Amino acid sequence: MSEATERPAPDADAWADACAEDLAAEKARRRAAYGPPPGSAAEELRKLVDAVADKVASLQSSLPGMAAQSAVQQLIGQAKAVVEPVIERNPQVFDHLAAAGGELLAAYRSAVEGHERRWASGASDTAPGGSSGGSSGGPSGGPKKGDGGAGAGPTEHIDLD
Repeated sequence: MSEATERPAPDADAWADACAEDLAAEKARRRAAYGPPPGSAAEELRKLVDAVADKVASLQSSLPGMAAQSAVQQLIGQAKAVVEPVIERNPQVFDHLAAAGGELLAAYRSAVEGHERRWASGASDTAPGGSSGGSSGGPSGGPKKGDGGAGAGPTEHIDLD
């Protein structure tokens, strides 16, 4: 073949290299914009304990007497002595607890949103027959669906009294 028609051998890892470069650039951009990503739940708990200990230590100077100050120092030391071994032995437990907390929050949010949808549509699950005890027809005494209240448009008046 002539030099004009010869092509260089394709680099098998060119795509992987380009993706890795793009990923590294995106990570650097996010680090610059948002700071370092949060660590594991165990690391975050350790940071929290340290921050609370520092805050309590800074407040201890306002405590009268050496006895109170030494008691606070002892309390801080005991708290760190209890938390540190647990974090070191079981760091994955805190990741699981954080995930479980997120799942509980999602379940609660789903339940509240479902209840709000039923309330906004005028359906009631609090009393048989669709009555929730309000005197003017709405779920909390507010306007009915047909007179410009819930369902009349994208906005809704909510009576907080």
